[in-house]
Amino acid sequence: MVGGGQLARMTHEAGIPLGIRFKLLSDTPQDSAAQVAGDVVVGDYRDLETLRAFAQGCDVITFDHEHVPTEHLRALEADGIPVRPGPDALVHAQDKGVMRAKLTAIGVPCPRHRIVSDPADVERFAAEGDGFPVVLKTVRGGYDGKGVWVVRDAEQAAEPFRAGVPVLAEEKVDFVRELAANVVRSPHGQAVSYPVVESIQVDGVCDTVIAPAPGLSDELSAHAQQLALKVAAELGVVGHLAVELFETRDGRVLVNELAMRPHNSGHWTQDGAITSQFANHVRAVLDLPLGDPRPRAPWTVMANVLGGDYPDMYSAYLHCMARDPGLKIHMYGKDVKPGRKVGHVNTYGDDLADVLERARHAAGYLRGTITE
Repeated sequence: MVGGGQLARMTHEAGIPLGIRFKLLSDTPQDSAAQVAGDVVVGDYRDLETLRAFAQGCDVITFDHEHVPTEHLRALEADGIPVRPGPDALVHAQDKGVMRAKLTAIGVPCPRHRIVSDPADVERFAAEGDGFPVVLKTVRGGYDGKGVWVVRDAEQAAEPFRAGVPVLAEEKVDFVRELAANVVRSPHGQAVSYPVVESIQVDGVCDTVIAPAPGLSDELSAHAQQLALKVAAELGVVGHLAVELFETRDGRVLVNELAMRPHNSGHWTQDGAITSQFANHVRAVLDLPLGDPRPRAPWTVMANVLGGDYPDMYSAYLHCMARDPGLKIHMYGKDVKPGRKVGHVNTYGDDLADVLERARHAAGYLRGTITE
């Protein structure tokens, strides 16, 4: 697995019961996954020769991020190394312009969009629709709200162009909430779909995920799952695919983003599904039969634990575990820094209000924003 973050850490954990030997290309020995994997190579994923040396002896290469240069992945494939997802699929998660063009071509509903050349072009794009505000995104490199701007006039539109990469303009969608449809697809085309979830964002970062999305009609839920399965098949995705969606006020869903790896909106599956997203990603990239994605309980809630002013977690563990024996805590081994994702908690049960309160209390207590 290329990348040593928490996604690699949890994917490695999911492969242990299957006896999977896991080799990791990590930026540093202190990275989240490097702390727990037995075979760690420290190196730069942007260097082709480092990637080639790392790939020797591997049955398959997969990722915990989308940032490996597309041309490097093509070179690995030319060397006979199975890369899953392959570069022809992964480029749609790497480049938002390529993604929007492809989704539009295959009839998947998206916000109104086009590549823009300068602030004056942004102004023209706004005038073609409902005016400002509009959303601007750098086509590569953004995540967790980075590389995304909501601009209200041409003057504010200058900032995104300073990065020196193409900029995508999109309409600012009037949405009710954000959803995510998570699916997994294997090389021979077997695919499974998890329940559609509601994803609650705070300052551009995922805060809470509710599975399944409350109040979502069966028809719209099925439509969202079918859209995600269609995207996975049309793009040739192998492994886990997260399709982030807007639920609009007029009862539609529009595709916002794609991620071709385990995803924050699927962390609830660790404790809330029969087979987690991490276990199914491992199965898919190795072309093993996929596991059952059905939920174990009527409701599961995931809440991210963000770093705060509370570096000592031990006393917080005592409180949270004693207060809620059913709580599941997943920490990433990261140094605690304000606003940094350092872990998440999962709760599940029959009553949504209770499950939601338990998750939010635990995440808040671990962060230090709740003290009782």
